[in-house]
Amino acid sequence: MASPSEKDAGARLDEWSPRLLKSRLYQRILVDIIIGALAPGEQLDENALAKRYGGGLAGIREALARLALEGLVVRRARVGTSVAPLDLMGAREAFEARRLIEVHCAGLAAQRASDEEITQIRATLDDGEVAVEDNDQAALAAMDEAFHVAVAAASGNRTLAKMVVALHHQTARYWLYAMRGPAPADGIAALNEHRALADTIAAHDPERARAEMLKVLGDFPTEIKRSLESR
Repeated sequence: MASPSEKDAGARLDEWSPRLLKSRLYQRILVDIIIGALAPGEQLDENALAKRYGGGLAGIREALARLALEGLVVRRARVGTSVAPLDLMGAREAFEARRLIEVHCAGLAAQRASDEEITQIRATLDDGEVAVEDNDQAALAAMDEAFHVAVAAASGNRTLAKMVVALHHQTARYWLYAMRGPAPADGIAALNEHRALADTIAAHDPERARAEMLKVLGDFPTEIKRSLESR
């Protein structure tokens, strides 16, 4: 039987081990796209990225190729690579897919998660209060991804876990774009919702876990629609 660490590696795509430089470059570029440090529509120069992130051109190109597959950058012959624009319809569809897949994953995790996997799920939220207090968007984005990937990995369904990774990347920047600079009380409330979900998984209550995941994900927020339409 695969260990939790092996499941996590599989969920993040086997050929992209966190130990590899191309994976670290990918993660850093990904987070900057999510938090808007690399803005929608911004043209990306490979040499400038190599200097910015401290990697070689080969690693940068591999990272950009993966981001293109996930729809986060657009690569055009003789034009180059740019950050994908924010797209309301695409965001709505990705959120709908997350609700279907992650609610099911939460129920499976409540049935199947080991004690070690439950510990890993809870550990992703350990620094939550500090990130909220500092309004550290990069830390919040990384924490949220780690939580959702840990829940998906605990479902025991590797195919679903891979889908969760890709969908989370596609949707995270929409949340942060619309909710930029949230009140600390809102951040703590969201953190508590995540912890309530972890508790229901630990209690091995699939029905409640599915309900708590719905709370965590929420509906497609009107704030996102309003923010994008006002651009």
